[in-house]
Amino acid sequence: MVQDSGPSPRSLDHVDQALVHALQIAPRASWTRIGAVLGLDAVTVARRWHRLTEAGAAWIGAHPAPVLAASGQGCLAFVEIDCAPGLLHDVARALTAAPHVAALSHVTGDHDLQLNVMARDPAALSRWVRQDLAALDGVLGVRTHLAGPVHTEGSRWRLRALDRGQVAQLAAAAPRRRPDTPAFPLDDLDLRLVTALSVDGRATYRALADQCGVGPDTVRRRVGRLFAADMLHARCEVARPLSEWPVTVSLWGHVPADRLREVTRRVTGMREVRLCASVISRHNLHLVAWVRSLDDAQGFEVRLAERAPDLTVAERAVALWPMKHGGHLLDEEGYRVGATPLALWPGSGARPRRP
Repeated sequence: MVQDSGPSPRSLDHVDQALVHALQIAPRASWTRIGAVLGLDAVTVARRWHRLTEAGAAWIGAHPAPVLAASGQGCLAFVEIDCAPGLLHDVARALTAAPHVAALSHVTGDHDLQLNVMARDPAALSRWVRQDLAALDGVLGVRTHLAGPVHTEGSRWRLRALDRGQVAQLAAAAPRRRPDTPAFPLDDLDLRLVTALSVDGRATYRALADQCGVGPDTVRRRVGRLFAADMLHARCEVARPLSEWPVTVSLWGHVPADRLREVTRRVTGMREVRLCASVISRHNLHLVAWVRSLDDAQGFEVRLAERAPDLTVAERAVALWPMKHGGHLLDEEGYRVGATPLALWPGSGARPRRP
């Protein structure tokens, strides 16, 4: 596990907000390009970003895109865990060190922990649940929901601090999917690049080359191909207290099969929605939303019902502590304190260090 720390700012000024929004659009754009759009010099922009990352207030990672599962290379599951009294923190600590656990939260409701887990295939997921997870002291029960299509996810979420002209300028520098580059089988180098970029989505080609033991030109081509095939998404995140959207709500619901396409189209257009995924379980839709307050959590559900009346919400939970987010580790206030390099499944990519 990679660790870092620094003083945590209590707010973002307008320049910081613009910088974060710019990096959400074009997370690997040069400081010169970003500075030109923001009306600042490259040195000032880089210094601002360094201050935010040192404080854990913002960071850039990368994660496998949903197209990987659609192409038969891995699967995503949402796992709920019941913990023995007094052992929740021990269970959570062990799971934050797991490279295939992409996200983990302590939540309200019928279960203690909620995880996003990547696996090679359903059989590998089953082995992990039956063997590794069952062997953890303190795990009393597990419920697994296998994800189907992911209709939207967090890399598309924006802070909205820039005007339309600035957004258009940055969009030209953003990693872009090319229709002529279909998904392809990932080899060992691809997996190692995904793992390295999960910790630092802005890592230079030279740094990636040193980590992976190949030349920078090879890395440049490989990374470009991953983005062009939409198999890798870079994501700029901000500490939740600084985003004005500090509360995470998780919903499980049911939609008639013939209305699912229309409902997901309506839901993914909502400002608050960070994740919308079909699930193959007792429910068929899973949503994760960011809202402004606990009161607004109920307001969001009202807005959701107005926008998608065919959706029946059956279960709901609030994240008390989002402990791990895209492989990055968060303190109780939501600031980044480290990272566990992501791997697509147990045994792939780099092995994380034990905390």
